[in-house]
Amino acid sequence: MAETKAQPTPTPDLADLQHWTWVLGRAQQMMMEHGLDTVDAMPATPGIPVWADPKNIARAQAEFWGDTMKLWQRFLDPASTEAVEENPAHAKDKRFKAPQWREEPVFDFLRQSYFLIADHLVKGVDGLDGVHPKQKEQIRFATQGFIDAMSPTNFPATNPVVLEKIVETKGESLLKGLQNMLQDIAKGQMTQTDPNAFQVGRDMATTPGKVVKRTPLYELIQYTPTTDKVYETPLVIFPPWINRFYILDLNPEKSFIRWAVEQGLTVFVVSWKSADASMKDIRWDDYIERGQIDAIDTVRDLLGVEAVHTIGYCVAGTTLAATLAVLAARGEADKVASATFFTAQVDFADAGDLNLFVGDEQMDLIKSLGADGFLDGRYMAATFNLLRGRDLIWNYVTNNYLLGQDYVPFDLLHWNSDVTNLPSGWHIDYLTDLYRDNKLVQAGAMAISGTPIDLTKVTTPTYIQAGKEDHIAPAASVWKLTHHFGGENRFVLAGSGHIAGVVNPPSAQKYQYWTCDGEVETLAEFVAGATETKGSWWPDWAKWIAERAPNRIAAKGARQPGKGKLKGLEDAPGSYVKTR
Repeated sequence: MAETKAQPTPTPDLADLQHWTWVLGRAQQMMMEHGLDTVDAMPATPGIPVWADPKNIARAQAEFWGDTMKLWQRFLDPASTEAVEENPAHAKDKRFKAPQWREEPVFDFLRQSYFLIADHLVKGVDGLDGVHPKQKEQIRFATQGFIDAMSPTNFPATNPVVLEKIVETKGESLLKGLQNMLQDIAKGQMTQTDPNAFQVGRDMATTPGKVVKRTPLYELIQYTPTTDKVYETPLVIFPPWINRFYILDLNPEKSFIRWAVEQGLTVFVVSWKSADASMKDIRWDDYIERGQIDAIDTVRDLLGVEAVHTIGYCVAGTTLAATLAVLAARGEADKVASATFFTAQVDFADAGDLNLFVGDEQMDLIKSLGADGFLDGRYMAATFNLLRGRDLIWNYVTNNYLLGQDYVPFDLLHWNSDVTNLPSGWHIDYLTDLYRDNKLVQAGAMAISGTPIDLTKVTTPTYIQAGKEDHIAPAASVWKLTHHFGGENRFVLAGSGHIAGVVNPPSAQKYQYWTCDGEVETLAEFVAGATETKGSWWPDWAKWIAERAPNRIAAKGARQPGKGKLKGLEDAPGSYVKTR
């Protein structure tokens, strides 16, 4: 019998691969569907939480693998599959703006696979039942952080722009990026902008004035008037001690301080001292009594006036609310003619993602980091960066480390990187008493130097500004100030967020703001009935201030820094803002 010669196995072509991919995918889909039918028939298992139900897990897996097979099929044969409309949020994702992510099939597949996995991870979290809402928020935050970290843009081998840069520079970009990374590791902080491009007092914080008082807690800066006459009632600004005050004096074009002086206001700013070991016993009472109330009384005495206008930004706004309550309880409310709040909160029930950092583990970490009595400002900077990790962390990992790009000068990021230390005891009290226990809105739950406080007793006229896109002090949370004070108030919703929504000079002609003159109870009702005005809200605030204290006087004597009973100690911006 003749021996049959074996025939060589033919090499499969693309059509064969596509066919067998479809066969395997259909077989997997059939098994998944059968599995779901079986699981649906299963009785509920006592003691197993809803989120761990095998039925839900199997259904989620089936949806995921079904979408995965569709994506794989589109990759193998784009022409034979229906076009899929891309999620608008994915299409606008700046991480994938380079054309290579869509024009080159492999990288397009990586991009779409990433979005597919990310969407299913988020969907899985949103579908969790039987989980406490706060725990669910923590899971969602951690999941989103993981998703951002795992983006293919963050790794050299899966980022086409990085690969091209390596080839173009013959590897020099990687060496430069490595140098950037090692320098950041050495200083314990990510660099976001050219650290040598700006200098405080030379390029930033340049509005003319003098330090007229210095205490162990703050310096008081008085600014030189630029108008012949000024409003009789001066303005005292309290910036947050979590950051440097010059966010309100970045440069002549963006400076709220300079602009307020030009409107005819006598402007004072408190420049807080960055904490050191000498401030280990500082608590919230100190920032109220020895900080805000002391500064208010100092300005009143210096200028011989009965009252001052005040501004509190962020945490200093929260503190200003407590200050007003203390003054009201002591019968001294008339010391403050008006109070303006920049993105400040008093009710922390819906305080946003920062509420995720007030658990026992975080408190223990802060205690360990603040063993010397103060918390290194780099810890807070890292926390705030985590709130927008995609923009404030991974964006710079790609640009600085993977691409080895030169740092771009940016005044706002320079300020953001100019960290301040915090008294650790105060910080723990702040997170526990306010963020965790929400005591400030509970009448009598807190006392300052023995004086119980009740926000509903505050009748000072208030101007409340919130940022529509604020992720640190959400607009819905800031809105609650309107319900806790007992006096008249004006609420303004500004475009943009926690910083750009505040630092928006009229000359920039950017963003917009909304006002509503009708009686409304909720932020949703406010928005529904609001009038939009293009540009900056600053003129609206200046008009509001002028209506409450219109009298003007000559800008002489104590209205000139150092010409009154308080002599000039040094030129603005002072020494505390430069202390590291």
